[in-house]
Amino acid sequence: MAFLTGMGELTVFLVEPSSVQSQFIEAQLGELDILRPQIFRDGTTALAAMRESLPDLIISAMYLKDMTGAQLVENMRADDALKGVAFILISSETKLQYLDPVRQAGACAILPKPFETGQLKTALSATLDYLNPGSLKLDGGDSDIESLHVLVVDDSRSARTYCRQVLGNLGIQHIVEAENGRQAAEIIQEQFFDLVVTDYNMPEMDGRELVEFIRGKSWQSSVPVLMISSERDQNRLAAVEQAGVSAICDKPFEPALIKSLLEKMLAQDGS
Repeated sequence: MAFLTGMGELTVFLVEPSSVQSQFIEAQLGELDILRPQIFRDGTTALAAMRESLPDLIISAMYLKDMTGAQLVENMRADDALKGVAFILISSETKLQYLDPVRQAGACAILPKPFETGQLKTALSATLDYLNPGSLKLDGGDSDIESLHVLVVDDSRSARTYCRQVLGNLGIQHIVEAENGRQAAEIIQEQFFDLVVTDYNMPEMDGRELVEFIRGKSWQSSVPVLMISSERDQNRLAAVEQAGVSAICDKPFEPALIKSLLEKMLAQDGS
């Protein structure tokens, strides 16, 4: 994928069943120099079009004629040809059970209906950061980045795919996946890692328990641990911080923030 220098260069597919809503979003995109996005009324047609001509970004409503926006992005993440395409959801939905699958699958942003142009601009900036993140800046240069070994832990396959894509865009090549904390703990006992990226809510062993295992029982007790989670309970998050997590980032996350956090954590680890 070519380096994009501005929002106006983004190739956008808009998936919106309402002609009124699509006209409004198209006008808002136009104010940000994104002209003539391709518009689709359902997910099936949009997926077929993506496979014919790969866009940079999908902007989708939550409720389509044939599927939800969550199912659309999950289909994208499950397809090797489409898994790297950026995704933004625009929806009036507020219920966590409907929004969380979108967060888990990896969205650059979730915007409300109605939204302001400034909110869309921020979401598109996050999209550019996702597509053009640049390499991590480590003291040893590119050779150090390519030698990093990272463990990604999440019970959502789509979330692991998205996280792997973000890390790969940063130049990280050696990535191992685990479906839950218990599996991750077993892997950590067998392999060395420079970084662990984990979710919070997982079966068998959650993120807090994994952090406690790493800090208290693992031979890699000092490895940096980044938690990326949609968890909102502040008491639970405080318990994770007390367990020794290096940093916590919300879902959906901004790739630029992930890059900055990783550079700080890995610099501290190497000092």
